[in-house]
Amino acid sequence: MSVDQRTSATDWRSAVGHVASDLPAAMGLIPIAIALSVWEWSQLGAAIVSPYFPPPSAWWNSMLDLARSGRLIPALCATVITLIAGIATATIVGGAIGLLIGISRRAHRALAPMLEFLRAIPPPAIVPLAILFLGYDERMKLLVVALAALWPILLNTTSAAERINPVLLDVARTFRLGTLDRLRRIVIPTVVPALLLGVRVALPLAIVVTLLVEILTSIDGVGALMIRAQRNFQSGQVYGLLMIVGLFGYLVNSLFAVIEALIMRTRPPRTTSV
Repeated sequence: MSVDQRTSATDWRSAVGHVASDLPAAMGLIPIAIALSVWEWSQLGAAIVSPYFPPPSAWWNSMLDLARSGRLIPALCATVITLIAGIATATIVGGAIGLLIGISRRAHRALAPMLEFLRAIPPPAIVPLAILFLGYDERMKLLVVALAALWPILLNTTSAAERINPVLLDVARTFRLGTLDRLRRIVIPTVVPALLLGVRVALPLAIVVTLLVEILTSIDGVGALMIRAQRNFQSGQVYGLLMIVGLFGYLVNSLFAVIEALIMRTRPPRTTSV
């Protein structure tokens, strides 16, 4: 094996190890598995199964019935598409506005009061107004989810842009770098870690708001299936869908941890002064 091949193999193993170290620990799921096993075992041999606390095996059977009926997969797809589109929209809009406010005092003075007013409005309160303008539509659900996920990304980006070392900007002016070059070489590399942190905070919030909108409006999605099952006293479906939501959140967080690790690996290592 040549030196270049050994170096490439070492870099690949290092990258895999770095990404794996940033994944959420799967060992944390063991207590949940134990609790579900105890729950199932406690229901074995019971003469009457509680309609409010069905065993996990009933959840599984309910999910199989939903999948066979053709309702589970479309609902999952609707929720996932809304979540991805909402996070993508919030990242683009929040990152752009955060950069603008962080590097421009005039923009900060002009936009900060309005943004603080909008940030104080809870996402569920936006649903009736969004329905008036857009109706019971996927666009309405996307708007509410994007607005809910916007603020962590925007605030983190703004804070990072405001903390850019003035010396770096002075050096850029000395070398007569244009606005685009300054953004590409100084501002964006400085802001990326804070933006990723904002996305990480926004992800669980976006999942919650997506399900909440689906529950409130019965628009297609996992939340709509949950509220229908609750109204029909199908407790097995409610618990099963709740478990799917938890696993979905865990997988989304794990996937984003991998993406974040890969992005941060391309950044140069930080140096500390003695």
